[in-house]
Amino acid sequence: MRRLGGVHAPHRKNTAGSKPERLPLPKEIVLPMSMHIGAPAKPVVKAGDQVAVGQLVGEAAGFVSSPVYSSVSGKVKSVGDFITSAGQKTTAITIESDGQQTLWEGLKPPAVTNLDEFLQAVRDSGVVGLGGAGFPTAVKLTVKELDKVDYILINGAECEPYITSDTRTMLDETDFVAEGIGLLRKFFGKKIVIGIEKNKPEPIRVMKDLTAKTEGVEVFELPGLYPQGGEKVLIYSITGRIVPEGKLPLDVGVVVLNVTTLAAIARYVKTGMPLIEKCVTVDGSAVKEPKNVIAPIGAPIKDLFEFCGGLEGAEKILYGGPMMGIAVPDDSVPVLKNTNDVLAFNKKDAALPEETPCIRCGRCVKACPMKLMPLNIETAYQLKKPELLETYKVNLCMECGCCAFVCPAKRRLVQVMKLSKPMLKSYQDKQKAGKEAKVQ
Repeated sequence: MRRLGGVHAPHRKNTAGSKPERLPLPKEIVLPMSMHIGAPAKPVVKAGDQVAVGQLVGEAAGFVSSPVYSSVSGKVKSVGDFITSAGQKTTAITIESDGQQTLWEGLKPPAVTNLDEFLQAVRDSGVVGLGGAGFPTAVKLTVKELDKVDYILINGAECEPYITSDTRTMLDETDFVAEGIGLLRKFFGKKIVIGIEKNKPEPIRVMKDLTAKTEGVEVFELPGLYPQGGEKVLIYSITGRIVPEGKLPLDVGVVVLNVTTLAAIARYVKTGMPLIEKCVTVDGSAVKEPKNVIAPIGAPIKDLFEFCGGLEGAEKILYGGPMMGIAVPDDSVPVLKNTNDVLAFNKKDAALPEETPCIRCGRCVKACPMKLMPLNIETAYQLKKPELLETYKVNLCMECGCCAFVCPAKRRLVQVMKLSKPMLKSYQDKQKAGKEAKVQ
């Protein structure tokens, strides 16, 4: 078994056996136009407009962008500024639900008879990387030289603690997963490998039964090791190929899709309903009744917590898992396209451990899946030496948190990695500008 670094983080898949329950309709939703990597969508509605379920409210504003659709029927309350949990300013559309869930009259399955039509359908579906990355899927599937692609990997690893929404996709949306695989085989004709961690025996069994008689498709059992679901780690574990710094999976002949992303594409092709809802794992020590919840995109996460019995002593709320999740300011933030879970922790679990001096034990180096030296990067950052950050390849860091997880001194290594990257970019931009000035 090929293996990079990684850690044995506690799985805590408390909701793996919890079939998703549908959230009662929220009173209003908030749809940020930036729920994906790339250019924010451009609003095509204004305050006072009536909208229906599945109606376009934000059009893609470029090749690397994605459209946004209404998940409720009702009236547009406002179109205005919105600050994301990452501190970025964007535009958001707030819609008051009328409780009717009237479907948009233009909904119909797209015509998909060739690769170009399939790619257009993926663009129109509004689907982005639903495993958390949020990269527009149509861009990922637009391959100029198809003969250079050897594998399409379906990511079912779901290695972060707590999260089970992808597990439920494999168990509950099996037909759509199968149809998605059929579309990929028809229009790409490449070998498809579904990667699932060994600690998920039921999804493995279901996917093996699904693909047993399908030529060119197999299920690959991965070690139950975090961050097995990281794109570069997954590629190496299954194919042995290494994605170089600054390169993409396509550069090593691989395309990677999350399993829920694949099911969402298949649903759109079959029904014409774009991406308007998500299965979200709701868990954590402050959640009274952890569940998997099917929620409209744009619903406030407060509604999800209330649906799960409410919170008890919550001190911190996260979008995403405890390893790579982002703390949110309050429970009014909305469910986004790439929200696969929301976690709430009590004071004990939310408390940051005391940071002590590095003892040079090297555990962070051993754990790093990218074979970096986090302690050296931390020193370079503290000394404000961006040239050393470049030498130590900080841009290869996937910010998985393995280094901080194993650090006995509890160093804030992930934060250092995040802060080091803009420092290095500023340095590289200055270097580039200096060279261009000399040429002129």
